[in-house]
Amino acid sequence: MITSKRTLITILGLAVAVSTFTGCAGKKAPAPASTTQAKAPAPAPKIQEAPKKVEQDLSVPSNLRFETVFFDYDKSNIRSDQRSILNRNAELLMKYKTVRVQIEGHCDERGTNEYNLALGQRRADASKQYLVEYGVSSSRVTTISYGEERPLDRGHNETAWGKNRRSEFVITAK
Repeated sequence: MITSKRTLITILGLAVAVSTFTGCAGKKAPAPASTTQAKAPAPAPKIQEAPKKVEQDLSVPSNLRFETVFFDYDKSNIRSDQRSILNRNAELLMKYKTVRVQIEGHCDERGTNEYNLALGQRRADASKQYLVEYGVSSSRVTTISYGEERPLDRGHNETAWGKNRRSEFVITAK
């Protein structure tokens, strides 16, 4: 009986020891503070740099100029002798990708204001279309018509009128 008491006491001691160290099955005993390892901080989220703003192309010369395109009386189609001028203007725009232009359509003094505004717009649009077909992005070119309001030559003869029937290229951004 002493042996069975000892066995019983040993078994009960073991049971108490096991339950003390393991606790309830669903709960974990907190680890002593000295043995708790500090969690490594989560890596900071990677911050992406904002795309760099395209600044002025410093290679664009300050004296960059575009050539004027001239038109026949009451016409808005590009003359064959003016294509080389438009080709050179297009090449400049292809070379300097940050440059934007406004094409201004002009007329001579003959015709009504309304007619000349419409004709000037057709001239500016024809010049723009030529550039776009050459490969220049249409978003870099705007058009406007001044009709007969801004003559290059104030004379009242064919020489003056010939100078006033034109499209001028004005740089709006470099």
